[in-house]
Amino acid sequence: MDLQQNIDKTNLPKHLAIIMDGNGRWAKQKGLLRALGHESGTKSVKVIIEASAKLGIEFLTLYAFSTENWNRPKLEVETLMKVLINSLKKELTTLQKNNIKLGAIGNLEKLPKSAQKELLDVIEKTKDNTKMTLTLALSYGSREELVSAVRNICSKVKNNIISIDAIDDSIINEHLYTQNLPDVDLLIRTSGEHRISNFLLWQIAYAELYFTDILWPDFKEQDLYEAIISYQKRERRFGKTSEQIK
Repeated sequence: MDLQQNIDKTNLPKHLAIIMDGNGRWAKQKGLLRALGHESGTKSVKVIIEASAKLGIEFLTLYAFSTENWNRPKLEVETLMKVLINSLKKELTTLQKNNIKLGAIGNLEKLPKSAQKELLDVIEKTKDNTKMTLTLALSYGSREELVSAVRNICSKVKNNIISIDAIDDSIINEHLYTQNLPDVDLLIRTSGEHRISNFLLWQIAYAELYFTDILWPDFKEQDLYEAIISYQKRERRFGKTSEQIK
């Protein structure tokens, strides 16, 4: 049964974020090198990007590489960077065909120069696409993002660019990596882990959370549809009562 027909197209999450977890465990279960798990995970990335665009989701953010991931074994980090570069080269056609704009958030200067070059090239070539905005979180950590925002705001206060009394949610939003993105509506995490792992801590304040035991390389279209159907069954109150919402 195709679950897509059960989805209410008028009640989609505007901003979907995914923690793509489980590549290494998937490979280990199959007696393969962890690197092959990351390569297999790119197939799910393509499937989910195209399925999201087809549904009409406007913003999709994928947690591809965290600030903490730099602490992994050197060989695995090098493999992840190679997988990133190769994926960007291969998927440019997919992005153009589906009218998808690419963006990236994180401490991008820490990426290898070759990865930075490929990333910026694809961002430039897709900048005029309008159907969906795909954002890759690379060398990303939400605490680092918040520290950076606080420092920038403090500097502006010190230089009389911003007054302390003017600081509110919108000012903070303007200084985050995600300043051009709306708050997250639905956050999906694969692999059975039930934690946020330093991902978009400010932006998920009122997001619906969906956890699944499926490892990322096995996460496909029907699994995405199942998550969205679960989201659509929930009542989003944003601090109000059910009666106020109705």
